[in-house]
Amino acid sequence: MARRKTKTRAKKKTKKNSRTGGKSKSKSKTVTAGRSRAPGRSGSPALLSRGVSYWSFPGGMENRTDIISALSSARQLGFSSLELGISDTGVLTLETSRSECRALARAAEAVEVGLSSLATNLYWTTNLASPRAAERNRAVEITTALIERAAWLDARAVVVIPGWVHSRSRPEAPPVPYDEAMARARESVKKCVKIAEKARITLALLNAPGGLMLSPLEFSAFIEGLRSRRAAACLDIGTAALYGHPHHWIKLLRSRIALIRATDLKRSFEGNVARSRRFRNFGTPQGWGFMAACCQPGTGSVDWPAVGQALRKARYKGPLIALSHPPRPGLLEHTGAFLDKLIGSS
Repeated sequence: MARRKTKTRAKKKTKKNSRTGGKSKSKSKTVTAGRSRAPGRSGSPALLSRGVSYWSFPGGMENRTDIISALSSARQLGFSSLELGISDTGVLTLETSRSECRALARAAEAVEVGLSSLATNLYWTTNLASPRAAERNRAVEITTALIERAAWLDARAVVVIPGWVHSRSRPEAPPVPYDEAMARARESVKKCVKIAEKARITLALLNAPGGLMLSPLEFSAFIEGLRSRRAAACLDIGTAALYGHPHHWIKLLRSRIALIRATDLKRSFEGNVARSRRFRNFGTPQGWGFMAACCQPGTGSVDWPAVGQALRKARYKGPLIALSHPPRPGLLEHTGAFLDKLIGSS
């Protein structure tokens, strides 16, 4: 009698465990299927990798370098991805057709170099935060053309300057009031985000040196306020160093980072200007300041070990895009070797 009861209990327990296991398995699938991705990271590479900007090649900044040649050079130099440049004239333009873009996408696939993103220098003359509605509308049109061609190229993101207060390309333009620039940038970028969402392209907003969004807190809040997985950051390390410490930006932006541009900044002077011969005729007898210039990654003032550690903590898995200008022999080889060390430490 006791044996029968024991067997009956054992059978019931087995059936219960079987039912529980079945439910647990089903629940696990549901959670995995519904797991959300980090903003701006849709389609991003599985591992930290080194990429290169088209602008780093001779003639790239002028948009006259053959793209297939740039892809081959990137492959030979060991870069796994290429950020393309687009302009109103040159090799790749706002009028480039779908068939031409698809041909470039096939060429990139043939040499096993991914097209990480699409960037343009047109934002420095056409401001998304302009006081003029016509100029803002034109900037949105440019962004729309970028998004469309990025989709044709199988690129994951477009790099967008959300707006500026002042631009070196338009020194004659009066500065845009900061608060007005922020409000207009938000309005314009929201329009662009809707277009990017439909095309499934990430809008990677660049922390450009245009006098707007000078703080990582402000930049992060701006992206968060767009409330879209397609809105993210393209963090330029050198520009972040101009306004503070890049690893602080990485810590605050974290999963909002879609792309990283590996640039550096060299401070040629820092300290009391009265002690420098360069400032002999400086109007103020006593003062503090610095002069800075872009330089090859690893040769400037950026604390790269701290950047690597911050990337690891942020779990960034995407390209480190080498943007070295002006191009010169051996520059990209040295930059690539430096990025390899950084990736190894991250």
